[in-house]
Amino acid sequence: MNVVDIPAAALPEPLARVYGEALNSLPQDLYIPPDALAVMLDAFEGPLDLLLYLIRKANVDILDIPMAPLTRQYLDYVEAMRAQNLELAAEYLVMAAMLIEIKSRMLLPRPKLSGDAEAEDPRAELVRRLMEYEQMKLAGHKLNELPQAERDFYWVDTLVEKSLLVRLPEVSVDDLQTAWQAVLRQAVLKSHHKISREELSVREHMGIILRHLQESAGFVRFENLFDPLMGPPGLVVHFIAMLELGREKLIRITQDEAFAPIYISLRQGDAEEVLADEGAENALLDAGQAAQAMPAAREEGGDGSQSDQAHS
Repeated sequence: MNVVDIPAAALPEPLARVYGEALNSLPQDLYIPPDALAVMLDAFEGPLDLLLYLIRKANVDILDIPMAPLTRQYLDYVEAMRAQNLELAAEYLVMAAMLIEIKSRMLLPRPKLSGDAEAEDPRAELVRRLMEYEQMKLAGHKLNELPQAERDFYWVDTLVEKSLLVRLPEVSVDDLQTAWQAVLRQAVLKSHHKISREELSVREHMGIILRHLQESAGFVRFENLFDPLMGPPGLVVHFIAMLELGREKLIRITQDEAFAPIYISLRQGDAEEVLADEGAENALLDAGQAAQAMPAAREEGGDGSQSDQAHS
């Protein structure tokens, strides 16, 4: 008996495969209900989207909407959605009621207003909402046309060695200014204020004032008696010395009238005695310092002679 091999291409294609087994014919007891497969080609995102679709499909002006045919088409679509056992959102029914209300108001005569004012069109609010929705929908389409990652292009990951990539720092003028101000603030916080003690003598400044008056013919203005180079401590001691001279009645402090300049004048007799006493005191001080220096010199000389004798 001869066996003939039939090529696979000559075998008829199965209608389907169920669990890997070929199904060449439909079962005789298979029942398919009439509404088993229903395809809704037009999908809308809401009632405004449906209204805008109906208006553009009818090719009418959005500012002059024919409410009667639009309402009829809208209600037919709602009924078709109900017939297909689709769940309707509440906003679809609200929009249907709004369309019926606008249609009813357009059938009634418009009330007359005083003057030249016209009654508002019942469709004005609906037209405004439709125009705003259309603008937002167009903006959304423009955004969707932009290239998007994982849809229009894919990211490419590359491995770059950090040692090969040299990044030089970018420093701006503002960065330099901020850094410099920070350095100045730190310098101010870490700075030390050194206070030095200065020996000032009221008696010495009294003599300075008297000599100044003598050199100026015994009469000088108050402001000219002070030298700003003395500094605040020296000016204070100089002023105390002037008050002390006034208390001892060695000088006169006079003023001709209110707000007039103040002048300092010298009393000749007493002032000369004070200057003479000051000169004597200074001479005694110089002599005492010289006397203190002589024993020290003698001790140094004596130590030198003793060392010479010990050496010999």
